[in-house]
Amino acid sequence: MSPTLLHLDASARRRSFSRELGDTVADAWRAAHPGGTHLHRDLALDPVPHIGEAWTELCDYVLEHRITDPRRYQEAVRTPAQAQAWSVVEPLLSELLAADAVLMAAPMYNFSIPASLKAWIDQVTFPKMSLAPRRFVVAHARGGAYGPGTPRHAYDHHEAFLRDFLRGHYAVDDVTFVGTELVNTLLDPDLAALRARHDDSRAAALSAARKLGGAL
Repeated sequence: MSPTLLHLDASARRRSFSRELGDTVADAWRAAHPGGTHLHRDLALDPVPHIGEAWTELCDYVLEHRITDPRRYQEAVRTPAQAQAWSVVEPLLSELLAADAVLMAAPMYNFSIPASLKAWIDQVTFPKMSLAPRRFVVAHARGGAYGPGTPRHAYDHHEAFLRDFLRGHYAVDDVTFVGTELVNTLLDPDLAALRARHDDSRAAALSAARKLGGAL
């Protein structure tokens, strides 16, 4: 069977560094898998609604009845409101389950992930749900530097959240992060002296993204 890549964009900007990296990964993946299926969903252009009470009722039913097979989640639908909630979940969940690999192009916003990506995660996540052995790639961009050893590493709730969530809820350990740092050096006069470090970070990230996409 031909492989499938689910590609999510979450940047509010139509042209952004996280989109650039995500597109680079996806382009390399398509070149390596000419017969593959590339599913692209732009969470900023076509936002996923936040979950509501009817969604929580679906979730409660799945938990109470110990349903671990996502193909059976529809059994939880018992009311019109739940049917409406399921109509939102079903296409999103179908794309996720069809994917062999998931690419999240997500910038850091206020130390964490964009709300558009969090809304998608909330919609497709149910109790006792494993997505192993799917591979996940996160292509990201950050205004400053948040890597290990930097003064702001403790404020990185972007990578930390996604790693913990994917491992703790989906049982996925195969997660690769590739990112461009210090993008605010292009705008903030106080960071201008670090512009060369941003340029180096971007070049290294694009190179890594090409290799990653080809091997994904």
